[in-house]
Amino acid sequence: MASAGSEPDSVVTANSTDIDPRLAFSTLGCPDWNWNEVLVRGQEYGFQGVELRMLAGEVNLLKIAEFQPGERSRRVRELESHGLSLCGLASSIRFHEREPELRDSQLETGKRYLELGADLGAGFLRVFGDLLPESGFERQSQLQWIGEGLDRLGGLSQSYGIQILIETHGDFTVSHSLAELMQHVHHPQVGVLWDTHHPWRFQGEDPGETWKQIGRWVRHTHWKDSLTQRGPSKENGVTEAELRAKALMSGHRTAHYCPFGDGEFPVAECFTALRSGGYCGWYCLEWEKAWHPEIAGPHEIFPHFASRFRTLWKSLREPN
Repeated sequence: MASAGSEPDSVVTANSTDIDPRLAFSTLGCPDWNWNEVLVRGQEYGFQGVELRMLAGEVNLLKIAEFQPGERSRRVRELESHGLSLCGLASSIRFHEREPELRDSQLETGKRYLELGADLGAGFLRVFGDLLPESGFERQSQLQWIGEGLDRLGGLSQSYGIQILIETHGDFTVSHSLAELMQHVHHPQVGVLWDTHHPWRFQGEDPGETWKQIGRWVRHTHWKDSLTQRGPSKENGVTEAELRAKALMSGHRTAHYCPFGDGEFPVAECFTALRSGGYCGWYCLEWEKAWHPEIAGPHEIFPHFASRFRTLWKSLREPN
């Protein structure tokens, strides 16, 4: 395992341009599906991996009956029989809150997620940094505090063989801020989950620039697309689902999402950055259906993503 400041395991020096992308989907995009439908549809729609965020409306994976200790070996066999891997677990664990009791609670939850992930064969656990003060001593102190939390969870994760990945989310959609944070992280189990959409849409960053800032730590990627919102974003204001998202993740932001490849996201530039950097991790669709129930459903979006992503990957790889 590489150190936090060195080349991570998911980034190799082999010619990754010749490797077909490994496609996964987050169950955030199919919030009403049960476990069997996740398996059947994942296989049917051409995915190789699943990232667990919620199941049948439940966002706390530790509460789900199918994932209790006595059931986990069966879940592994079912994944294998459908040709799927569990690439990771996506939690709501966050480290920006300063109360020691809350920090201890987050770490305890993290340990339980690590036990679940190890039993299911997950490669990573996604966590958040979430919020930062704007400047000054408080900001630096907060970066150190979040880094300490990540290091502590990284220490817990080592014996489970699971990586701790902080996502480009909330105030850490600013890639420079995330790079600053990673200078405070010293445990080799800790890396970055690059939601390729968020820094571009919410901060106006070019994917190539984002990669320059954080690429050395990137071990997993999320994908989505959106269009510039014109006019009022919603007739009825913030939805109940969005309020739920903000309760779990204070830095949650919204966008005008659309099917992958039909929006403004600079796919070619992002592919170029990842290929030139030698990235060989997962390419995971994170369709935010759970937080935005008005957008299209998984039966439309999932097969579209798998087909469109592979088509774009092939066309952008081939010489003119």
